[in-house]
Amino acid sequence: MREENIFSPFPIGNDHYSPDVAPIVDYTVARYGLTEWRAAVLTNELHGHLGIYSTIGVKMGIFAREILQQPHHIKVISFAGSKPPLSCMNDGLQVSTGATIGHGLISIADDTNTRAEAIFFADDREICIRLREDVARQIAADIRQGIEQFGKRSPKYWSYIRHLAIDYWQAFDREEIFEVVSAR
Repeated sequence: MREENIFSPFPIGNDHYSPDVAPIVDYTVARYGLTEWRAAVLTNELHGHLGIYSTIGVKMGIFAREILQQPHHIKVISFAGSKPPLSCMNDGLQVSTGATIGHGLISIADDTNTRAEAIFFADDREICIRLREDVARQIAADIRQGIEQFGKRSPKYWSYIRHLAIDYWQAFDREEIFEVVSAR
């Protein structure tokens, strides 16, 4: 099934991307596939900057699609809350699963314990996927270091976050950074 509604085909040539992203195109597409690449590019364009948690949301959503063997029509309950930076994961979940606010297929749990975790529903199946704790700690420590070094929301901070997001995008394998907490 074609995923593109507008592009024919989706642009993957290095010359289509910014100078800091172009070097990772070939490797990242080869390692994780065009589906993840496409979702990550669209998410980060929608999101307004290349972000860590938006990319984590993409990888989680694609992972859920693979486990559920369901390319579309997945319902999602996110525990990422509505406060950045963690809530940025919701943008990646929407784009990667098609569970958009407009389709009414994604909701944010009322749980005050926000975390990089979501429940995915397809047909009569359900899985809960969570970012592994060691990966979550690494991301939090890296973000904290950026805040301490550059101040929150300064241009240097955003440049630092972009660099981290690019590194994580190519280094984090969706089959390794998540754990399936429950499935039925």
